[in-house]
Amino acid sequence: MKFCWHPPVRLLVLAILLGGFQLQLSLGQDSSDAPQIPKRIVGDYGYWSRTATPPYSAEQIPFRMLTHINHAGVSFNSDGKLYVPQGFLEPQLITSAHASGVKVLLLIGGDFPGVETRGTLFNLVDSLTNFAARFGYDGFDMDWEYPETAGDRDFLVQLMASLRQMNSNYVLSIDAAPWGGPGYDVIQLQQSINYFNIMMYDCAGPWTDDGQLNAPIFWDWHDPQPWECQPGGSDYGAAEIYLHEVPPAQLNMGTPFYGYVYTQINQLFGVCPNSLGDQNGECNGTVSSENYAPTIKNRVNQNGWETLYDPIALVPYMLKTDGSNGFITYDDPLSTYTRVSYCDWSLGLGGTFMWSLDADYDGHSQDLLDAMYRATMNRGN
Repeated sequence: MKFCWHPPVRLLVLAILLGGFQLQLSLGQDSSDAPQIPKRIVGDYGYWSRTATPPYSAEQIPFRMLTHINHAGVSFNSDGKLYVPQGFLEPQLITSAHASGVKVLLLIGGDFPGVETRGTLFNLVDSLTNFAARFGYDGFDMDWEYPETAGDRDFLVQLMASLRQMNSNYVLSIDAAPWGGPGYDVIQLQQSINYFNIMMYDCAGPWTDDGQLNAPIFWDWHDPQPWECQPGGSDYGAAEIYLHEVPPAQLNMGTPFYGYVYTQINQLFGVCPNSLGDQNGECNGTVSSENYAPTIKNRVNQNGWETLYDPIALVPYMLKTDGSNGFITYDDPLSTYTRVSYCDWSLGLGGTFMWSLDADYDGHSQDLLDAMYRATMNRGN
């Protein structure tokens, strides 16, 4: 890896490295000896990962490193009825999680505007609460990308308040983006939900015209097109937005276990040539999303790739060693550790979460989750 740190950044990274981050990662501790986790570590888990390559299921989840799991895959229609895909239910997930003291939430998305328009809120709440009671879920994580109108804003408040009224013990959260516009009435929402999951990733991708960083910890002011990700296009900036109105204990910062591979540029902030002729000015079909462990990890400083670190954003990216086209923005164990340590202990947030657990599994190890856990347990050292 190439490092060109500015002096203050050198001190921050040196402190983190001396504080206990280790590149020799191990998942082999006995869960019976695991200490209590002082901050939330929330893992997003999609049911489809059980048939992925390599397969990832409840058997591979290191529950001792988590406090909550968001189980993804169920959606709903405008009539408020749930759609549960075949293969979604996994009793071992609930059993193993609860045995380890881990809460399992149903990560739910669907036709929010349709329910709002048709007035079927009661049907949706009834469907959700019945499902949770039947299968043992501890609450719900609402993923609406994104509420846009004043009506959407009020409907989301009403939905979460209705779920809270149904069960005071539910763990309730929403997934919110820094650039979510008027969709989040955070003052009202914090009265009914336990915490907000800030989706500080996907700052850029196929829908922008250049190679931005997927999830900067700090915004690199060398970015020639800041309007694509600002305001809020970094952990620092996103936290600043939410902390104006939300107590830090009610905020979780997101970290990605995936990255983006650009095939037509050879530098950070490079403009995709095809975007110049694209109707919407996007990189479009020349960018793909790739999981860290199965694909990106195997390219780190090998197979013609070289890893560099942005000295301001504190996240890595890759370029081809021969200067040919190829740019990858991603997170590795060091940047993950740095992000979690910064958000948990410097900003004092309530915790962190990731998308998604399976993206960190190569069949043997889970390096990024291990880095999250170590940063959380090291209490800012």
